[in-house]
Amino acid sequence: MIEYRNAGILRCAQNDRSGWSPRAVAKGSGGNGTRKVKTYYVYIMANKSRTLYTGVTNNLERRVVEHKRELVPGFTAKYHLDRLVYYEAFGDVRFAIQREKQIKGWLRTKKVALIIAGNPAWRDLSEGWYEKARPLLPRAVRLSS
Repeated sequence: MIEYRNAGILRCAQNDRSGWSPRAVAKGSGGNGTRKVKTYYVYIMANKSRTLYTGVTNNLERRVVEHKRELVPGFTAKYHLDRLVYYEAFGDVRFAIQREKQIKGWLRTKKVALIIAGNPAWRDLSEGWYEKARPLLPRAVRLSS
């Protein structure tokens, strides 16, 4: 189940096993005079030790793969952050960036409370997104910075 909030925020919910993925939100209908709606995501990645990283992106699936496969050098690669534990979707990049800054400014305890409210088991919310998609790149392949 996905929980809808005011201000165009789409938030992960505790028991979301509906097969929802960011691809379904970003597609839009495109026909009948409607236009594709841009979607921006604020997300939190974690590892087994529950080290946290908060980021913002316009393509959550791609960005999660980059983190999981350590394709971009940096904090998430150094600490092997490979689990998407929280995300929110926004229709306006300014709100997404504002929310990312807000979360980054919080103490760890408040970030953990946010995660637990929607994902008490800290499961990987991206689990199953890539089963039908093309294979993930091996960890040895990295993008140059």
